[in-house]
Amino acid sequence: MKIAILGGTGDEGFGLGYRWAAAGHEIIIGSRLADKGERAAADLIEKLPDAAVTGTDNKTAAARGEIVVLSVPYEAQEATLVTVLEEISGKLLISVVAPLTRPKVSHVWQPEAGSAAQEAQAICGDTARVIAAFQTIAAKHLVDSDKPIDSDVLICGASKSDKLLAASLAEQAGMRGIDAGPLQNAVVAEGLAAVLIGINIRHKVKDAGFKITGLVPRDTE
Repeated sequence: MKIAILGGTGDEGFGLGYRWAAAGHEIIIGSRLADKGERAAADLIEKLPDAAVTGTDNKTAAARGEIVVLSVPYEAQEATLVTVLEEISGKLLISVVAPLTRPKVSHVWQPEAGSAAQEAQAICGDTARVIAAFQTIAAKHLVDSDKPIDSDVLICGASKSDKLLAASLAEQAGMRGIDAGPLQNAVVAEGLAAVLIGINIRHKVKDAGFKITGLVPRDTE
């Protein structure tokens, strides 16, 4: 599958790209500037010489991707989306964005729309289908394939099939994806990113995460 990662030069987008490239997907790293995307792709290929990875600008990446992942800082979300609306038409857009505000990034803050993902859907309108996922996954160990990621992925959105696809991508990246309800629930998933940052700071760690207990494994349901 061709996965375009807008903002793939950042730690989270790059780390997810690494995991998915290692799983055999074709990764297109997008950036505001094409040369930055190309440099990030070269760095990823250095880690995974046999991977199918290219880098370019966000608009070109969005056009080439079958699935588009939005992994930019919240303040760049609107500007990024308005430039790729035509390219993401009819596609699934997975938002990794968490609305963190400096300097107090460990304090939960909500956009007027409720969540960054809801805001993204409002910007896209009927152009693309938006789901929210991966906000609570620490980037630190995404590029360390020898270390398991001890955290679940909360997936919020309207379409069950889209959420199942995101859960499959989570599994291929070494995590468990969990359907966390409609897109409006993304306000909680995104807020947990700020909570985790605070936990990391207070406990002097870098990879705190959340796990959901009590679920029956799929193969025994």
